[in-house]
Amino acid sequence: MTRDHIRLRAVVPSDIPVFFAHEQNEEAQRMAAFTPPDPTDRATFDAHWKRILGNDTIIMRTIELDGRVVGHVGSWVQEGDREITYWIDHNHWGKGVATAALALFLDEVTERPLYARAARDNMGSIRVLEKNGFEVIDTDRGYANARGEEIDEVVCRLSAP
Repeated sequence: MTRDHIRLRAVVPSDIPVFFAHEQNEEAQRMAAFTPPDPTDRATFDAHWKRILGNDTIIMRTIELDGRVVGHVGSWVQEGDREITYWIDHNHWGKGVATAALALFLDEVTERPLYARAARDNMGSIRVLEKNGFEVIDTDRGYANARGEEIDEVVCRLSAP
């Protein structure tokens, strides 16, 4: 997948139902692991996105593939560290969409270091991060709602070039 087919743009209200639909896939929930307690609760999902879009310190972008919404990528500050997140429609996994979208996002968000977390067994997400220069620097454990148990996760960092 080349950057020519991927575009990032500001999130608009009509994207939110598409994001919700993407996040209903059970395999995607399992891989993301750290989901809301009830990912089918649309009211909670909408309230979450309203908070995101109303916070000037959060940077969120819609990912389009050839004009079609296929996910989102974003960044926020947690405990003084800027972290990133992304979600790609499972129908587009393994095609380079996440890697290309994250590369575009990193061109826009130039603050370093940046941090990311992924379930330790989510090799696809870890590969996306590594292809974009992130390094695994630590491990942690946390309760993963989508799996109903504590799991291992990796902590990744992208340092200044």
